[in-house]
Amino acid sequence: MTRALRDYLVFLRRCGRIAFVGDWRYYLWMGVLTVFCLLGLNAYAKQLVNGLVTTGMSDQVSWGVYIANFTFLVGVAAAAVMMVIPVYIYDNEELHDLVIFGELLAVAAILMCLAFVTVDLGRPDRFWHLIPGLGQLNFPASMLSWDVIVLNGYLLLNVHICGYLLYCRYRDMKPSKWFYIPFVFVAIGWAVSIHTVTAFLYVGLGGRPFWNSSIVGPRFIASAFTAGPALIILALQIIRRVTAYHITDRALLTLRGIVQVSMLINVFLLVNEVFKEFYTGNSVASSQYLYVGLHGYHALVPWIWTAITFNLVAMFLLVLPLSRSLKWLNLTCVLCIVGIWIEKGMGLVIPGFIPTPLGQIVEYRPSLNETLICVGIWAFGLLSYTVFLRMSVPILQGRLAKANESLPEPGMDGAPAGLAAKP
Repeated sequence: MTRALRDYLVFLRRCGRIAFVGDWRYYLWMGVLTVFCLLGLNAYAKQLVNGLVTTGMSDQVSWGVYIANFTFLVGVAAAAVMMVIPVYIYDNEELHDLVIFGELLAVAAILMCLAFVTVDLGRPDRFWHLIPGLGQLNFPASMLSWDVIVLNGYLLLNVHICGYLLYCRYRDMKPSKWFYIPFVFVAIGWAVSIHTVTAFLYVGLGGRPFWNSSIVGPRFIASAFTAGPALIILALQIIRRVTAYHITDRALLTLRGIVQVSMLINVFLLVNEVFKEFYTGNSVASSQYLYVGLHGYHALVPWIWTAITFNLVAMFLLVLPLSRSLKWLNLTCVLCIVGIWIEKGMGLVIPGFIPTPLGQIVEYRPSLNETLICVGIWAFGLLSYTVFLRMSVPILQGRLAKANESLPEPGMDGAPAGLAAKP
């Protein structure tokens, strides 16, 4: 037992050390992200001192870009399951090792989700009221309590699966299926639940008719399985370029097929929603404000039509054989990500508050301080994901292993270093 603990601590120490080793591109990238993280932290310090008055939110519009980013990132985290299913259910060997990159992205996304929820709290020091035993979680009556459970549970599941598989690869031993396969299948169902529960947070608010639709849950899942794999496609290509890690075009095209089907479903559900709102002439005032403006207020109209345009262009590109070319596939993925970020953020969260139940129209525009906090959290997420990749890629390549424990770490002995190092 003592030796096993020592070996594991050595594994963690070596992973921690290699995270600080790289070439000039790695240091530049990490340095830029660190600067943005510090800018965001400074902005959050101002918000912590002065309160949410530093944001563009108000009594009338109490959710803004913090919750918009949270909603989008929950979908990104849930989308990791779209790599798990082909590997563990359909035995797709092309994605076998790549599933770890998808699950590490899910871990980074959940960390960002928790950060966005934290900065959205006016008094984060009172978060302890949600901790069972210390406070009152109010489970199962409160949907918020469900969200706390599913998000933290999904984070632990992915950390366990990735950590165990990487440690086994480090020690060059075959993983015990009983120790991780059951967690994989639990994580598949859990991934769907985290975004369904997030959708229910909106649907369950009876005073906000814009969100009171049974189609919100399916739309959340469809958009998640579009934007998430699209982001993973871009990430895999960057990994392939800077690490020489072998990632086949066939694996990328498999993910393209997932994005293609999900985008078709997402656009179909959007058409259903728009038809329901406008064909009968009894549309909700929030929908009018979002799509065409209301009483001279139209701040969100350019946002939603930009999102719809991006989604439609991406859908047509995905249907055409043209998107099998990586250049066009990358453009399509960017359109999917930006379009769905707008659709699930500015196009979903904000209009639900406009007009208020009393008929007031108070438009929302994020403040500079609020924007800096968002940029800082995104930089923190990218920083975390980069560190995860810096540790995992050498293990998967066999350059960081127990067999070479007595040798210098990869990149420390004059050999090619950092993410650019070749096996």
